[in-house]
Amino acid sequence: MWFVFALLSAVFAALTSILAKIGIDGVNSNLATAVRTVVVVIMSWGMVFLTNAQGGLSEISKKSWIFLILSGLATGASWLCYYRALQIGDASKVVPIDKLSVVITLILAFVFLHEEFTVKSLIGCILIGAGTLIMVL
Repeated sequence: MWFVFALLSAVFAALTSILAKIGIDGVNSNLATAVRTVVVVIMSWGMVFLTNAQGGLSEISKKSWIFLILSGLATGASWLCYYRALQIGDASKVVPIDKLSVVITLILAFVFLHEEFTVKSLIGCILIGAGTLIMVL
């Protein structure tokens, strides 16, 4: 089931890029990010209440709070940079560079989470990097 959700995530991320590129025309990129963020907050809390998950809020550990907050800050920084890049660049070039996050994530997962980094992972990283370079040149 994780594969279905991952695939849907990719489809929605692709839609996000195209819709954002159209939507930021003539709009300050920081303001556009803020509008998008409000929509995401409303949708996220809607899902929390729809699935009756709000009771778990008090059970979140201090460590989880810290890392969720840091993750949120990283997301915010990513979105601000992404929207600015989309505003001044072509989506067909910005999006592939943004997807280098796959390579960076694999490296960080190996370093910090001690996840396995295999020959297959290395080849994939090289291919993604080369593919990105080819697409943006």
